Amino acid sequence: MSKVELYAAIRRDAHRGMSQRALTQKYNVGQKTVKQALANAWPSPRKPYPKRGSKIDDHSSWIDEVLRNDLTAPRKQRHTVTRLFDRLVKEQGMSGVSYDTLRRYVATRKPQILREAGRSPSDAFVPQTHLPAMEAEVDFGDVHVKLRGELTKLTLFCLRLSYSGKAAHRIAATGGQEAFFEGHTHAFRVLGGIPVGKIRYDNLKSAVDQVIGFSRLREEAERWTAFRSHYGFDAFYCQPGIQGAHEKGGVEGQIGWYRRNHLVPLPEVDSIAELNAMIDAWDVEDEQRRIGSRPHTIGEYFAIEQPHLASLPEDHFETGRWFNPRVDRYAQVSVRMNKYSVPAHLIGRQCYASEIVSGLTGEYPARERRA
Repeated sequence: MSKVELYAAIRRDAHRGMSQRALTQKYNVGQKTVKQALANAWPSPRKPYPKRGSKIDDHSSWIDEVLRNDLTAPRKQRHTVTRLFDRLVKEQGMSGVSYDTLRRYVATRKPQILREAGRSPSDAFVPQTHLPAMEAEVDFGDVHVKLRGELTKLTLFCLRLSYSGKAAHRIAATGGQEAFFEGHTHAFRVLGGIPVGKIRYDNLKSAVDQVIGFSRLREEAERWTAFRSHYGFDAFYCQPGIQGAHEKGGVEGQIGWYRRNHLVPLPEVDSIAELNAMIDAWDVEDEQRRIGSRPHTIGEYFAIEQPHLASLPEDHFETGRWFNPRVDRYAQVSVRMNKYSVPAHLIGRQCYASEIVSGLTGEYPARERRA
């Protein structure tokens, strides 16, 4: 039995009138143990063993002084553990101390010295909490699929609601501004509304023309500003680089989870539209998933969040780019360094098209919409 159970048995028998001598004989313990059990139902904690000395203790003050001096030394000219070990052997005559012992001492002592000097050894983080429909996160991620039998690199767009974890995904050939806008409009349709607060972004070229200094101020692309105005949401830009990754950690983890669970093994499809149809079905299935230790599923949380989303605008925002190329003498138009065939009677005129279809000859004639 454990010591707690032993104490409980001794106290129970003592209450029944058993003497201390009988208790020591019954449980084969000393009188000191019986007296302790009768005095307190909870055993006193075991005294810690005294810390064993180490040969490195003879050099600890010298090591600490070196680490303190490193606080003001240039960053690229500070002591490594290897350099410390070499100096201890040559200058201090250290012997009998292994490299691993020194490494463990420095790993423990260096953060303490940083704290003593008022310098935190690492950043502190506070877990985020979110109100329903108040925040969302957006990011792009690279994925690979077998498109018509060939390994192809595509871009996965993800918009994730921070409260429920409900996410909408969309695959595009590139991460251009058109795919960025189309991903938003698709996500808003799937969610049935728009977050009433802010949406978190990193510094995507589709939205940001320039990062201003070290602040969160950004010079936004004009079409992006118009897009946000149309749907009525605010953008929150994370810190540049790896420092800002934790500020939208939900969508960062979501893209990784989605790749591992839905895109392994590589999907084999004939078109991006077919792949997006599969993704829409997966997004519905994922509502039955629980995130971490949450007590409810994504779908149950989303049922709470969805009524709080802002309504979609009645009119449509054009997500595509408008071009008015002139048809050359070969009955072709040039759009972003690509040539497309058009009807010959349009030669010399300006036109635009709404769709590109594949021809039998391998060319890509554009369907005329207006000329």
